[in-house]
Amino acid sequence: MSVELLTVILLFCILIFFALGAPVGLALGGIAMLVGYFTWGDGIFNVIPTTVEATFFSFILLAIPLYIYMGQLLTHSGIGDAMFKASQMMIGRIRGSLAISVVFICSMIGAMVGIIGAGIMSSGSIALKPMLDAGYNRRLALGTIMAGGALGILIPPSIPMIMFAASTQNSVGRMFLGAMVPALVTITLLIAYIVISSRLNPENAPLLSENNPGLPELKGKEKLRVFRDGFLSIGLIFVVLGSIISGIATPTESGALGVAGAILLAIFFKRFKLGMIKTVGLQTGILVSVAMWIILGASVFSNFHLLMGIQGMIANFTHGLDLPPIMIIIMFQLIMLFLGFIIDEFIIVLMCAPLFTPIAVSLGYDPIWFGVLMIINILIAVQTPPYGFALFYLKGIAPPEVGMGEIYKSVTPFILVNFTVLVICMVFPEIVLWLPDKIMG
Repeated sequence: MSVELLTVILLFCILIFFALGAPVGLALGGIAMLVGYFTWGDGIFNVIPTTVEATFFSFILLAIPLYIYMGQLLTHSGIGDAMFKASQMMIGRIRGSLAISVVFICSMIGAMVGIIGAGIMSSGSIALKPMLDAGYNRRLALGTIMAGGALGILIPPSIPMIMFAASTQNSVGRMFLGAMVPALVTITLLIAYIVISSRLNPENAPLLSENNPGLPELKGKEKLRVFRDGFLSIGLIFVVLGSIISGIATPTESGALGVAGAILLAIFFKRFKLGMIKTVGLQTGILVSVAMWIILGASVFSNFHLLMGIQGMIANFTHGLDLPPIMIIIMFQLIMLFLGFIIDEFIIVLMCAPLFTPIAVSLGYDPIWFGVLMIINILIAVQTPPYGFALFYLKGIAPPEVGMGEIYKSVTPFILVNFTVLVICMVFPEIVLWLPDKIMG
């Protein structure tokens, strides 16, 4: 059976299972094994133990429980609320101020992790409840968390950027610098969308005073306390992020630093209770269990697709084309967008970076520019319905009554914002290359 036909069969089966409401991890992994069994026989089941070993014992994935635990600590101690209150005080009483705060805070949390899954789940642990309590529309709340948490792979230190630089022998520093301006443009456009949509639909983002009438009365010492708590809480994020950027700690070690810092802040603010440790641990265990089952099923699916020979199929397809250089670049973007429906960001980078980057360079394009385009594309792909990886992470932290259809609708406008940034960076390469050329030459 050809690779093309197997791919169509896999996607068709997954669509049916999702429509029937099957668990995400079971649907992805189970279908891959079922199709693999009828294609190759019993040998396909060897994929499961090797995937478990590679996935569950991954040093990078150890960051997920640590950052989720930190997020739960910040939430249950009230420190997470302090972050948003301080941010709102600085932003002012404008409609959508809480969502704007979420973009800032979630993007910083996502940057601490450098991977999409942990960024979304830890951001959701802190941000979702305050938004829903404030009366925000559920779709706006979920979409904002997705947009902010997923930005972690575009804001240094991004693990996919490190993987790209390593696999293509390019400078990690230039990659980090090249992504900074696109990240700022993305954050600016996300905020612009929130402000405009909130004005057009005021019921989606109530003014904070409409739901928390006591907050406008904050004066003197109370305002100073809110600012102090928020400043120190946001400072924890900068400490964790700074430990990664400075090379003092890995993302996983920084996660442990974040947990210790969150406990110390809770003690300092006199909000620490022994019972909180049990509650936080149980909720973290539930969220991590959901995440790991999804990761396992999706990884089994991804590995089976790789064994099918999809990498060779893509290489043969692109080399057989006779198109202008920019059309080849656009074709690469479309291929990576498609791959984001079925595999995670790490595998996309490892598959496509060594394959596509030399071709892009041979066509006269800068590898850093192409690398940043790849990261933005992956950011879009993993959020794009119906099979984007990040959608399933968002489902894990969403209220139980939220279905996949509502999640698809919540992320669509934010995906369009990211797509706009991709087009802008493709048309104007200087947006990517100006800062690394200015600083590093």
